[in-house]
Amino acid sequence: MTKTWKSVVACMLIFSLILSACGNKEEATATTADGKRVLKVWGMGAEGTALSKIVPDFEKANPDIKVEVQAIPWDNAHDKLLTAVASKKGPDVVQMGLGWIPEFADAGALLDLSSYTDKYPNLKVDNFFKGAQQTMTYNDQLVGIPWYIDTRVLFYRADLLKEVGYNEPPKTWAELKDAATKLAARGNGNYGILLDSQDQVFTLPFAWENGSEVISSDNKAQFNQPPYVDAVKYLSSFFTEKLAPSQVDLKLLPSFGEGIIPMFISGPWSVQQIKDELPDLKDDQWGTVTIPAKDESGKSASILGGSSLSVFSSATNKDDGAKFISYMNEPEVQVKWYELTKDLPSTTKAWEDKSLASNKDIQTFRTQMDTARPAPFVKPWESIADLIKAAMQEITIGGADVQEQMDQVNSQADDLLAN
Repeated sequence: MTKTWKSVVACMLIFSLILSACGNKEEATATTADGKRVLKVWGMGAEGTALSKIVPDFEKANPDIKVEVQAIPWDNAHDKLLTAVASKKGPDVVQMGLGWIPEFADAGALLDLSSYTDKYPNLKVDNFFKGAQQTMTYNDQLVGIPWYIDTRVLFYRADLLKEVGYNEPPKTWAELKDAATKLAARGNGNYGILLDSQDQVFTLPFAWENGSEVISSDNKAQFNQPPYVDAVKYLSSFFTEKLAPSQVDLKLLPSFGEGIIPMFISGPWSVQQIKDELPDLKDDQWGTVTIPAKDESGKSASILGGSSLSVFSSATNKDDGAKFISYMNEPEVQVKWYELTKDLPSTTKAWEDKSLASNKDIQTFRTQMDTARPAPFVKPWESIADLIKAAMQEITIGGADVQEQMDQVNSQADDLLAN
């Protein structure tokens, strides 16, 4: 969808909401032939498919509600949501990518759930990790409840690090660079680390660790300021010094298994992938650690991802929508959801369950959650992220000057933030 068309649809969305507010009566909640209230839920990607496996438990606990789940592919979910809200023919409950919440909330498309927190305490902000709390409110309205979350950590080959003198994984920028240098020195097409410069959040943890606000509290871009620029210079040095491949045509997991890529940054999904696809790689040959900090006195940082559940402001079954979201955030339901999908629980209480507390494979992620935070929670973030990705490509592949690229990004980002 072009930017022009997106603007047109966004205007349609706002206009439809105005008409809705001026209308006579809200459309009655749909019911089944046997009198059950219908609750329409849209889930995205694999989670949308998996929802149908957990809905029967909700319906058993709430026999007067019939849940209709529709799975929406992620690649066209955003445009489908825009159209659905504009036409007022969307679902009652919808799964929202964290980066989309400001855009839809700003247009008035998401219901303020504040009035439901007394009846459903699971919706209260203090149930969640600090990073996730930042994604729940917009303009002082409670518009999104974290459903599952993820974060990124450093995966490493412990056996190969030992061969170059590291009995423990790198914990600082200096150690990460030194370890990557020694690992790349093995030659024969081997690298030290894989860094995905085209990941829109690639630079953020390192910028935060270096003291960058990224976007200031008064909504000004900080991409051309020393903390951010120096972080980009550090990251880009891995490419210029051939410690990381600049154009990735390697398959990650086979390369990790063969030792070609002995370190990479990824999320919890990679844990199970390694176990499934690299069965010959023993547990003591690899591991995970939090993102290396700037120095020994600094703190690790990482990106917080995942999805939230929201109720559309045009929903016909708002009350049952709030009840459903509350149910999905019951600690025991979150644990069951993890067992079903491997999506990490968003509520801190769920992590107290033995199945999670004793699981060494995900404890690094639990530790990282304490310092993980979302991408800047601003309406134009997706467009700003595209600017960063384009600049990183010019820097890592084209050899462009870091400061010049960041000056351009900053100017364009400020224009987006001002609109």
